[in-house]
Amino acid sequence: MLGYMVNRRSEYDVSNTVNVTKATDVCNEVCRLYVDLYPNIATASLQQAFEDMEQLFRGQWRGYFACEAPYHDLQHSLDVTLAMMRLVHGHEQSHTGKERIGHFGTLLGVISALFHDAGYIRRWNDHRHVNGSEYTITHVSRGGRFLAEYLPTLGLGHAVTICSNLLHFTGYEIPTHNIPLADAKLRALGMMMGTADLLAQMSDRCYLEKCRDRLYPEFIASGMASPEAPGGGYASPSDLLSKTPFFFEHVKDRLHNDFRDAYRYLEAFFSVDGNLYMAEVIRSHDYLKKQLENNALPLLRRVPPWTLNHNVPPLTPSRYH
Repeated sequence: MLGYMVNRRSEYDVSNTVNVTKATDVCNEVCRLYVDLYPNIATASLQQAFEDMEQLFRGQWRGYFACEAPYHDLQHSLDVTLAMMRLVHGHEQSHTGKERIGHFGTLLGVISALFHDAGYIRRWNDHRHVNGSEYTITHVSRGGRFLAEYLPTLGLGHAVTICSNLLHFTGYEIPTHNIPLADAKLRALGMMMGTADLLAQMSDRCYLEKCRDRLYPEFIASGMASPEAPGGGYASPSDLLSKTPFFFEHVKDRLHNDFRDAYRYLEAFFSVDGNLYMAEVIRSHDYLKKQLENNALPLLRRVPPWTLNHNVPPLTPSRYH
């Protein structure tokens, strides 16, 4: 039986086997799966992308501050990337010949997942914002602009448009059916990208605590907590949690309609263990509903790992009031 059934650790993925706060650990597992699919293809570009992504989030990339968004942090991006690789692996197991994504498409999908939240990272010359969380509404487009600068360094300048469009499956700036990817396999990649983003964060062992303590301050900073925001905003961290069950329903619809049930590729990947991501999402949803019914939100006491640099100022809602 997998370790997650016994005592899943907060810094580990749904299988309790990969530390998703460590880029090296996730890189090793992603490369292992990549080689399993494509034995004769080198992983040098993948490994370089992991190193570069960690440098960017750690504040070691020239021209950029370290990540300041406590929810959309290093762990989240690594978790999404691992989920993305597993989805692609399940897809490739389920298809043959020309229906497979192939090694190059998989490379683009994994790199796009790694940098899907690069748009939260502020530039040094940004004097209008004090925290990258303020870019919540436009972070996907900003991430595309980062990739336009970054991908040529890997010799992938010709893939900028593809990767930038893949990023849009993780956001709401462009309706999914309007994202300009005509190739069916690339659209399948995009659907897996959006699926990985949703399932990785919602299956996080500390998802509910992160919503309350980290996502709410990000929403305040970006204006998404305002009553004028879509959905009426959020009056408090508890209000956000009270509305989270409605978000679960939205996610179910998005997984089914926008992403065409791509989550089912995880069943092929995990085989006899079933879809561990969906199982954790359901478990978290049921637990939250129980706590809301019993007015017991203070029982959310897990302490998520902290991956931001120690010199990054805490994101407090009072700064934006």
